[in-house]
Amino acid sequence: MFMNVKRRLAGWLAVLFCASLGISLANASLLGDLLNRPPWYAAPRQSAGIAPDPAALADTAIIQVYVAPTYGWRGLVAQHPWIIFKRAGETAFTRYDVIGWSSDRFVRKNYALPDGLWYGATPTLIVDHRGEAAGEMIPRIEAAIGSYPYPDTYRAYPGPNSNTFLAHIGREVPELKLDLPANAIGKDYRPLSQPIGLSSSGSGLQFSLFGMLGASIGVQEGVEFNLLGLNFGIDLNRPALRLPFVGRLGMDDRTVSGAP
Repeated sequence: MFMNVKRRLAGWLAVLFCASLGISLANASLLGDLLNRPPWYAAPRQSAGIAPDPAALADTAIIQVYVAPTYGWRGLVAQHPWIIFKRAGETAFTRYDVIGWSSDRFVRKNYALPDGLWYGATPTLIVDHRGEAAGEMIPRIEAAIGSYPYPDTYRAYPGPNSNTFLAHIGREVPELKLDLPANAIGKDYRPLSQPIGLSSSGSGLQFSLFGMLGASIGVQEGVEFNLLGLNFGIDLNRPALRLPFVGRLGMDDRTVSGAP
């Protein structure tokens, strides 16, 4: 009986894997956008026109998190995230990413425009906090950036990488309600010495072995299983399937507070 359950589970995972890959490849516009981009050094990186004008909202504290497909074919399976913020009284955003090249210190400040195209890929806004609560979170976000455990280490797979960085911030500042998509490979990376802890949203619990095998359960991410860095699950907060390659299939999961 146990073997039958294992076979059925393996069968369902295989079906979800193939369906996720098929959905991703069937998105012809995405596929063309990713594979027909110009060389990285010539790829457009102008503003996507998503972030608000910080000067026009000088009196408002703002925090936003973006994700965009990584460059080239890897954009079919993985995302790159970053965070921007400004305090009330400031007229410009500060941006933080982890970048895996051109430096021996991978946490980068103002590497690109706040909402710039990620080497030709249009970002998606997944978190948007504004007002007094956002202002109270910013010092804690800065503290989380300063306490990131892997500033001198980068591995695209399975981590630590840019998703590990944002997940660390999400754990330290759960009020962000940061729910990185299922295809944010690296968000579940944990060292072998700490296999159990908070999930990447800070709202639940997680067990993970180097981000290669584990499970998470939380208010934001629902229930999610990780097998070789590929995540499968279901989000009950805003109903959706959590799938590799696709990220999510269902209701929009953007977190918004204090925004018009």
